[in-house]
Amino acid sequence: MILTLALLAGLVAALLLIGVVEKFRLGLGLTQALLYVPFKLAYRVADDRIKIARRAAAPVIYVISHQSRLEPALMLSLLPEDTLHILDEVSARSPWLEPWRELGRTIAFNAEHVFVSRRLVRVLKGKGRLAVYLPDAVEPDIKTFRLFRAVTRIAMQADARIVPIFVAGARTLPVSLTPADKAPRRWFPLLSISVLEPMTIAELVARNPDQSSNTNALFDRVAEARLFGSDLDRGLFLAIRDAADRVGGSHPIVEDVVSGTLNYRKLFIGARVLGRRFEAVTAPDEAVGLLLPNANGVVLSLVGLLSASRVAAMINYTAGPASVTAAVRTAEIRTVVSSRAFVDKANLADIVAAVEEGGAKLVWLEDVRASVTVLDKLAAALLWRWPLQPQNAAKPAVILFTSGSEGTPKAVVLSHRNLLVNAMQAEARITISPADILL
Repeated sequence: MILTLALLAGLVAALLLIGVVEKFRLGLGLTQALLYVPFKLAYRVADDRIKIARRAAAPVIYVISHQSRLEPALMLSLLPEDTLHILDEVSARSPWLEPWRELGRTIAFNAEHVFVSRRLVRVLKGKGRLAVYLPDAVEPDIKTFRLFRAVTRIAMQADARIVPIFVAGARTLPVSLTPADKAPRRWFPLLSISVLEPMTIAELVARNPDQSSNTNALFDRVAEARLFGSDLDRGLFLAIRDAADRVGGSHPIVEDVVSGTLNYRKLFIGARVLGRRFEAVTAPDEAVGLLLPNANGVVLSLVGLLSASRVAAMINYTAGPASVTAAVRTAEIRTVVSSRAFVDKANLADIVAAVEEGGAKLVWLEDVRASVTVLDKLAAALLWRWPLQPQNAAKPAVILFTSGSEGTPKAVVLSHRNLLVNAMQAEARITISPADILL
């Protein structure tokens, strides 16, 4: 009994200590900090950028992407205590949210109706702060866009700044507002709070005056917060691995008519086996050509090269022998990975000769496959989640070549970060889920 009480007392003391640390680190009220501690511990919240929201001068509107039932509690814990939170009816009535609702001012709002503009404008003109929770819509319907229009109008009438907030990872929480088939659930995902600098609607429109309406400018800014909520400073290998963690290693990821379907786990196991072989015949950061069809093999080889910190140079065999030779020389490619079966079926003997004329040697996947041992497969099965070499998002990841139709093919070098930004820009504008299939 005494031991139990001592343990409980120690736990309470530890929570209080963490709360005090968070209070001074983020400038929170003590009660705010104490109610924030459970979230911080459970979800390892990356919260440094919330300081941008807290120091934003009033009048200000915090526009929060409402992905789950957790955001209201999280924002009530972190935003200034004088903020007026406009909650949906479920959040305004939910019993478990009551302790957090006591941290600030809240009013209920029926999402079927437009905001009561005049009251909110008065709040803002009195140097007030609003927190609005808008639907997490990449492609908004008419009802959602009306809400964005209402917030835009209020911000303009009060000359208030906009601070968009996006909680990356909240979409996969058990209390997510997105159906489970589109956002697989995780009990304790890592959460990262993305906050952008305050800007008025006029300033947002001025960034692109020829293309943005007032409401579109607000919507674009919210999409930016989603984009910067992504970790853009990890390698592509780690980004794919993180996707596997979100949806599960058994989730199918690539498929072709010959090899069938590969799930994430099988993809990484195969890629690690190939990557280990590529390491043995190439140097770190070397450009390695890929002369393969659009099938499972090219994906396995690409991920294997990324794991080994090699640069994948995509050989465009349809450009003709002269262009292939020029591409090999331009990118200083010394090794090209290909498949005898592919070369035979596609009648690419002239392309192989062009590769060799450029000074590169061929590594055949059939030979690599024959050299793989049971021990190699076992090691890959145990270590599939880890890359073979440290990953650096600033380093080159792939080399693409122009067609050469207007002269010598040019090599376009893209870093891991370049590719991640492109992918995340698409995700910020197009609704994508694990249920979708890309052909």
